[in-house]
Amino acid sequence: MPCRELGSRDAWGATVPLHQLQVPDPGVLPFAMGTFDTIGPLSRAEFPHRHTFHEIVFVTGGRGAHVIDLAAWTLDPPQLGIIVPGRVHHWERVTGLDGRVILFNDDFLLNHPEDRDALRLLGDRPFLRPSPEAARAIGALLAEMDREYQAQAPGFISVLQAYLHVLLVRAGRLAAAAPGPPAAGQPDPAGRAPGAGPGADTARGSDSGAAVALRFARLLAGPDGPARSVRDCAALLGVSAGRLHQAVKEATGRTPGAMLRQARVLEAKRLLAGTGLTVGQVARQTGFSDPAYFCRFFRRETGSSPGDFRRSVRGKHHDRVLVSIDPTDQPS
Repeated sequence: MPCRELGSRDAWGATVPLHQLQVPDPGVLPFAMGTFDTIGPLSRAEFPHRHTFHEIVFVTGGRGAHVIDLAAWTLDPPQLGIIVPGRVHHWERVTGLDGRVILFNDDFLLNHPEDRDALRLLGDRPFLRPSPEAARAIGALLAEMDREYQAQAPGFISVLQAYLHVLLVRAGRLAAAAPGPPAAGQPDPAGRAPGAGPGADTARGSDSGAAVALRFARLLAGPDGPARSVRDCAALLGVSAGRLHQAVKEATGRTPGAMLRQARVLEAKRLLAGTGLTVGQVARQTGFSDPAYFCRFFRRETGSSPGDFRRSVRGKHHDRVLVSIDPTDQPS
């Protein structure tokens, strides 16, 4: 089984299940691929969960929807889906699901570090519908990848990395040609200004403003990101709060505080919709020591209270809500 669910004592598994990549030798090959059947039941999980790894699915058959951060993407094969680490997602009322699944972590991207940024950008358009010609090309590429993966001939790891890079480049072209804006309510996970392409941080050096902004965005996208303050983030990045403000403002047009507020709202929505945590618990996990202040913040940012938001989505997308491991806490 290429992925596993953490036990209830894990800080994040206690709220939304956190799936980790499980392969025979992750230090050598942090990568797995197969069909929905061969990857295992977690590849078609119908309950809200998140990953520590990247997942790419090429859906060639099936009906239903894939829900990613409360947005339901109707299945209309063929489709290419990209789920980046941290996004809460699940399959909903799916029948006849067929296609290929690729799982890997950031370690597998060492030969092409720019692919990390490409993946974060693709996370804004998690489901792409290629043309028949493009779908055939993607299917052929994935078939070649699977042959390399199964044969594991000398040099196969670098071949798989190259094929994955080609797949991401082609997915980027599909996303660029797709009509309309990114998914409503989804922030740019790279925190990037328009026109800032993949690899900008490596191309300009790790101390450039764009690089600092990108590292800040990556920090916010991590499991503990929304709970940190801007000052904490600056310290972790090794820059002053003033330098962080300047770098992020120049690179994205937004302030670090605005990006942090957006990350906190998104994480709060994920927890309210996909777990049975109390409002107080959600507040603590998103960096608020005072639940009342969190409620005022959430209402100001979204126009509704946490309780009203939870009631509006409860039963709309989720058939099962995960309860808190603390028996004394009840969902609000």
